[in-house]
Amino acid sequence: MIASFPLKTKIIAMKIIVLDGCTLNPGDLTWDGLKQLGEVVVYDRTSPDKIVERCKGAEIILTNKVSIGEKEIESLPDLKYIGITATGYNIIAIEFAKTRGIIVSNAPGYSTPSVVQLTFALLLELCLHVQRHSDAVMDGKWSRSLDFSFWDYPLIELSGKTMGIIGFGTIGQQVADVAAAFGMNIIGASRTHSDQSHRKNFKWAEIPELLQESDVVSIHSPLNSQTEGLINKESLQSMKASAFLLNTARGPIIVEEDLAAALNSDVIAGVGLDVLSAEPPAKDNPLFNAKNCIITPHIAWATIESRTRLLQIATDNLSAFVKGKPVNVVNG
Repeated sequence: MIASFPLKTKIIAMKIIVLDGCTLNPGDLTWDGLKQLGEVVVYDRTSPDKIVERCKGAEIILTNKVSIGEKEIESLPDLKYIGITATGYNIIAIEFAKTRGIIVSNAPGYSTPSVVQLTFALLLELCLHVQRHSDAVMDGKWSRSLDFSFWDYPLIELSGKTMGIIGFGTIGQQVADVAAAFGMNIIGASRTHSDQSHRKNFKWAEIPELLQESDVVSIHSPLNSQTEGLINKESLQSMKASAFLLNTARGPIIVEEDLAAALNSDVIAGVGLDVLSAEPPAKDNPLFNAKNCIITPHIAWATIESRTRLLQIATDNLSAFVKGKPVNVVNG
């Protein structure tokens, strides 16, 4: 199905370069909304050495993961706007862009339902090993069984367990909603404490206490100087041996060598990851040989519904900019 957007009147002729359109739109969406705003050139992928060449003369750049640093900005005198087709904006030299009068906008909130959904897909797989049990059935083990039921892995119920959520913004709060529906207790850790008086069995805690008390730790915080390497040998050793760790935020929040060692020595019981410190990862990433480790290839954001919202937000951001009323500005 090709998702579509309502067409708008062309506002102003602009040269718009999409540097890495393939992941956002591999062919199941349409760029028609952007095309109403100017001349659009879409590249599936762009290597660092091709950025300046491809963007010469462009007033608008859209990028998901291609970094735009000071060197690139200096080399593109016509550049007026950078649209990030993502929420995080660490790939852009935003303060330097500001000194050059370049607006940078991001796309907040587009993936929240999908990220929450994958968070629990990872957790439920750790608790019930659905795929592994299905594989065993397909291999004939149930047919050969003497009993009506069998299980090859421990089966764990979430009700009554405690989920610690690091980063209690929009995604973290929706994760808490779903966890509460499973009958879990919630511990939140965040720089700011919003009103959560409507929640039962909830408390705020600092991260060390959260790690010590939680049966499941789910990370939903941004990557910054305070969170990089937050989960390391020391913090992992403070967790329960029966605990699960989930990360659908950013890979460098976890020290992967320490996590692999913790899994292989039974310091914690299991992990579900959608992000790694390098993407795509090296073939020798230590987590590939770790026990009870589930890794998905950064797909929490990638449902068609989520990507449709993302492309619409990116288009609306650009439309607002050309009208002189920019929105979702991260360097204002």
